[in-house]
Amino acid sequence: MRNKLILSSLCLSLGVLAVGCNNQNNKTETTEAHDDHAGHDHAGHDHSAHEHATSEQPSTNPTPAAAQTVKAAALSIPDFNFYKVKSGISFTKADIPAGKNTVFVLFDPGCSHCQSETKGLAKNYDKIKDVNVIYVSMNDPALVAQFLSTFGKELEGKSNVQLLWDRNQEFIQKFHIPKMFPANYVYGPDGQLKTYWEGEKGINDIIAEFNK
Repeated sequence: MRNKLILSSLCLSLGVLAVGCNNQNNKTETTEAHDDHAGHDHAGHDHSAHEHATSEQPSTNPTPAAAQTVKAAALSIPDFNFYKVKSGISFTKADIPAGKNTVFVLFDPGCSHCQSETKGLAKNYDKIKDVNVIYVSMNDPALVAQFLSTFGKELEGKSNVQLLWDRNQEFIQKFHIPKMFPANYVYGPDGQLKTYWEGEKGINDIIAEFNK
C-alpha cells in the first residue's frame, strides 16, 4: 500500500511538471543570475520529475531528510543507482571518476532546450573534457538511447560522458525536483554542490560553470 501511495504522489508531481515546462517563467535556483526560460512543448513525452512533493504526499512516506532533498538541491552527491541506457549496466556514485567536477544533467529527450544545450556542449567538447558529464533521464530508455547520437555526436562514447536511465525515479527523491529542463547540477571534486540552474542558459556560461 505504501508503494502505491508513493507512486501516486510521483505521478501527481509528473503532471505538475508538464505545466511547469510549458509555461512557467520561474526564478532559477543558482548561485548567480540566469536567463529567463521560454516555455517548450513537452507534449507526448514522459515527465517523471517535478514540481514539489506536495501535501498530497502521505505523511508516512518520506523522512524529514528525504522531504528536504526534493525542495532544495542535494548539497553533496547522494548515493544512487542509475543504469547505462545502451547496456543496462548499473552506474552508482562509486563509478564517478574522482578528482574532477561532476555535472548531472537531468533532461527530457524531447525538450528543445535540452537538445540545444547538448548541441552546444558537443561543439565545445574540448572545453569540458576534464569534467564528468552525467546525463540522467527518467524517460523510456528507447526514447533516450539516440539522444546523444542525434544531438551530441561528439559526446558519444567519451569516457567522461554518461547517458543514464533513472529507472526508479531516484533523482527526484534524492537530488532535487526541478521546475524546468534541462536542470544542471555542478558538484566539485569533493562531491559538494557548487551551483545549479534550471532551463535555458547561454552555452559559454554553461561551460564556465562546468569548469568553475
